[in-house]
Amino acid sequence: MATETKQPKPAANSAKPQREQYFLFDKMNYILMVAGIVLIFIGFMLMSGGKSPNPHEFHYEEIYSFRRITLAPIVLLLGFVVEAYAIMRKPTGANEVQ
Repeated sequence: MATETKQPKPAANSAKPQREQYFLFDKMNYILMVAGIVLIFIGFMLMSGGKSPNPHEFHYEEIYSFRRITLAPIVLLLGFVVEAYAIMRKPTGANEVQ
């Protein structure tokens, strides 16, 4: 006949406290991510174009304009900075996690 040893049950007040579960990103992180994607898209749209109807002609002013050479890369970099900040930003409820 096998004897069974009974495990003592823990007291009700000695149970481990439950931790609240938080998401990795909150609503503001997602809003910033969408804003960064929109800025990147606008930057690529500003950079596009410059095709001439005749492939044997070269229009220096169209290809090397301020919009394509200066403004578009600045908008792109700004979009990538916003994306990096949105990913690295700590959600507001994460401070209370133990």
